Amino acid sequence: MMICSLDLGKFKSVACFFNTEKQAYRFETILTKVSHVNHLFESNEIDLVVMEACGPSGWISDVCHQRKLKTIVCSTNDEAWAWKNIKRKTDRDDALRLAKMAMMKDLTSVHVPSPQIREQRAIIKYRKNLDYRITRIKNGIRASFANRGIEIDTGARAWNTGRAHIDSHRKPIHECGTDDLWKGQLDSELKQLDELTTEMEAIEQRLELFAADNAHIQRVMTIPGVGRKTAEMLVAAIDDPHRFKNARHISSYLGMTPRQYQSGEMDRSGRISKRGPRMLRSMLLECAWASLRYNEWSKLTFNRIHGGSTTRRKKAGIALARKIAVVAWAMMRDETNWTASKLIAEEKQEAEPECSEEDVKLTTKVAGSKENPRNGATARPLKPAKPKPPGPIHSEEPKHAASQPKRTPPRTSRR
Repeated sequence: MMICSLDLGKFKSVACFFNTEKQAYRFETILTKVSHVNHLFESNEIDLVVMEACGPSGWISDVCHQRKLKTIVCSTNDEAWAWKNIKRKTDRDDALRLAKMAMMKDLTSVHVPSPQIREQRAIIKYRKNLDYRITRIKNGIRASFANRGIEIDTGARAWNTGRAHIDSHRKPIHECGTDDLWKGQLDSELKQLDELTTEMEAIEQRLELFAADNAHIQRVMTIPGVGRKTAEMLVAAIDDPHRFKNARHISSYLGMTPRQYQSGEMDRSGRISKRGPRMLRSMLLECAWASLRYNEWSKLTFNRIHGGSTTRRKKAGIALARKIAVVAWAMMRDETNWTASKLIAEEKQEAEPECSEEDVKLTTKVAGSKENPRNGATARPLKPAKPKPPGPIHSEEPKHAASQPKRTPPRTSRR
């Protein structure tokens, strides 16, 4: 079996041809261009192509599929790529190690989206970049006025009704004197702001047309509190909902599952892994906070998780964001719209307190009368708690020896 492992670079790439039967290998350096990649595949007999997930891996995998070559695109975030305690690391070493790991079947393949989904992800990322540049220019204009003691409107009014007041201070740079050069700078900043705003409007119109034709985006938007931007980013990240096995799989893909470190009797759960798309996690968290005002299921879920504790509100927000992503994935998989009644009933059932059998008997006696004599409210039967199996007995000896004296705090002298 001949394995071709590619260590991709921006300008140059290294190909390692590894023969699994003879354990022999050779290297070849090519330019990261379509013509060079096609010539590489034509001039060699290849059974398997292996590469790491990066920018060029998308179109290279498309070339491999056109030639009907078996391809594996692996993730560089996997533990197998942790280079530690090594004396040398080169492109050839990376390509050779990639081929050996493919021979041992120790690689975790990742999903390569279609060219349409890749373009959608790119334009969504570019829209975020445009929004960042527009915000930076607006903050710079506000700083210019604040440093000179000139008041302008606050919030969005400064760029709508208050734009005339801002334009009254602008002046072309060639007409400015030595005392008012900031007006020329203001004129340049406002020109850039107008161009970026026009470009942002064009991108938003194109994305609105794309969302109107996409059934998954329209389906996810039926969740109260989820808007178009969050829906289209979530659909672009999930792509094919059937490639995820269960809710834990999609949660791990988004990086919203806790880290775990277990050894023997020690089992620690830390913060979320944050290994997925960062932009999507931030938008899901904002969507979770906004859904508390419009979605009754979100309110019940949030209240059940934080349990009235002020220190658990942020954790509850992250947990709610993960649940929204899981519900959206399930709706895409089953091709169903939002149904609040079923989710609210399940959430209320989980929020009911559990009690023992003695409490159930006592509650049944009290419920025999019409009202509870204590608070005047009608009593309801509580849900009995499930019996828990006894835990393992590690040692029957006491933790502290009986002969060991108790430690008393030292006495402080009073003056």
